[in-house]
Amino acid sequence: MKRNIAVILAGGVGSRLGLSTPKQFLKVAGKMVVEHTVDVFERNAHIDEIVIVSNPFYVSTFEEMTLRNGWRKVTKILKGGKERYDSSLSAIRAYEGCDVNLIFHDAVRPLVSQRIVDEVVEALEHYQAIDVAMPSADTIIEVEGDFIAQIPDRSRLRRGQTPQAFDLQTIRRAYDIALQDPQFRATDDCGVVRRYLPDVPVYVVQGEESNMKLTYKEDTYLLDKYFQLRSISLGDMPLRQEQFSGRVAVVFGGSCGIGLETARLLTSLGCHVHSFSRSEGGIDVGQRTDVARALHQVDAQEGHIDFVVNTAGLLHRQPLVSTDYATITTAVQTNFMGTVNVALEAHAYLQKTKGKLIFFTSSSYTRGRAFYSIYSSTKAAIVNFVQAIAQEWDADGIRVNCINPERTKTPMRQRNFGIEPDETLLSAEQVAMATAQALASDYTGQVIDVRRKKTEA
Repeated sequence: MKRNIAVILAGGVGSRLGLSTPKQFLKVAGKMVVEHTVDVFERNAHIDEIVIVSNPFYVSTFEEMTLRNGWRKVTKILKGGKERYDSSLSAIRAYEGCDVNLIFHDAVRPLVSQRIVDEVVEALEHYQAIDVAMPSADTIIEVEGDFIAQIPDRSRLRRGQTPQAFDLQTIRRAYDIALQDPQFRATDDCGVVRRYLPDVPVYVVQGEESNMKLTYKEDTYLLDKYFQLRSISLGDMPLRQEQFSGRVAVVFGGSCGIGLETARLLTSLGCHVHSFSRSEGGIDVGQRTDVARALHQVDAQEGHIDFVVNTAGLLHRQPLVSTDYATITTAVQTNFMGTVNVALEAHAYLQKTKGKLIFFTSSSYTRGRAFYSIYSSTKAAIVNFVQAIAQEWDADGIRVNCINPERTKTPMRQRNFGIEPDETLLSAEQVAMATAQALASDYTGQVIDVRRKKTEA
């Protein structure tokens, strides 16, 4: 069976973005853009190897990056050339004579989904050349000078993305012919196959709007927003006792609901769990001195802290003008300043252990909603805060993530919504499972979705 080689094209210099360093090294959501990109292929079960094609000046940067991230699939860091197609040729030549598939992907498309990669690899079982593209939402016009020459049928037009994937012999043969053409110009590899091997069909996999390419300065704002709104799911990721045995966890808000179930689950996995809340130890996360006292107490007793989870939060569902100011300030102090306080006080302990820090948002973080003005705005602030400190603390080895559960059956929800059918809600145990999975993962700066599994009708 052919091996699937992901080729990350990272030879750009960022001239159109107007940056002093190449755009693939721009940091977003805790990591460089190219790190997010490589992570996608590192985690994909169908990818056997990863090759990074770099500007010659940055080869050592990628070597250090590979070691820092612990990427096991990265086997080669190749030098690219002056033109875009030189990078593709570098990978083609490196695998000369091998029976492999090459899957080329732009380093500056960090939000490519596992679904796209899976479908590209699956299509390689039936076709020799694969593209990824999106339907055009706009009418495309062809011009001569400043005037319309033609308006193509929009239903037949697509916007090209990557990955683009090929049987090695097919793409090698296309380039062998192309390089003999004095008029050869190429902006992508599928175009080379289409022009020089017209009898080879190029199959198209459906792309996604979020699989955008970082090209211009304005794209940085879109990319930030996509990362902010993107959620990932850990699915059925298994938990192993050795991931938790002997570790020390601190759970704030652990007296009920999600916090209580998280503490129970971590204990069952072998963690030494210390739980705190207003009713359990008299700890208010809105007071930094309380948080400091709790963490100091655990460190003095255990000698180290590996995980810190903050589930503490307040929801008062009512219009802003009818909410008394004391209630507003308490909610902000608990929901947002509590997050800041826990992060500040946990940093020194987690830096020593290269530990994990978990906070909680809710689906209301994506937009403000009536009756939720304080709650949804603080939850949005938590997402931004997590992504910011994940980037700041990456060098410290601290992983920081945010759990985003949909409606969950907790005492706090029942106080605000009354009795609801169980089948419409997540259980606190399900959210606790996702929290433990996040602690076992190497993700950082991520919003991790927890959703009810859809059942067949």
